[in-house]
Amino acid sequence: MIAVRYVLPGVILLAGVVALLVSDTLTGLEGLAMGIGVAASVLLLNVLYRVGVKGDLERDDEEAARVFYDEHGHWPDEEPPAGRRRAGPSG
Repeated sequence: MIAVRYVLPGVILLAGVVALLVSDTLTGLEGLAMGIGVAASVLLLNVLYRVGVKGDLERDDEEAARVFYDEHGHWPDEEPPAGRRRAGPSG
């Protein structure tokens, strides 16, 4: 995963720098600009993917909390109401 997130954009950027060093003309500068643009695009796609996955996980957590509420009558992060507390093993 690290290879896709960080190594691939680094290699693409390095290819753009090599294109600039190999060619002293405007073509080399265009190669550098292309390398920067593509590397930034790959990084941005990775960030957007991670944001999307995080949203899915948050929705799953919310759904689990709703199921808990339906079963127990209170939210998982709240104390149960006094009238609904279950008796312990001795009571």
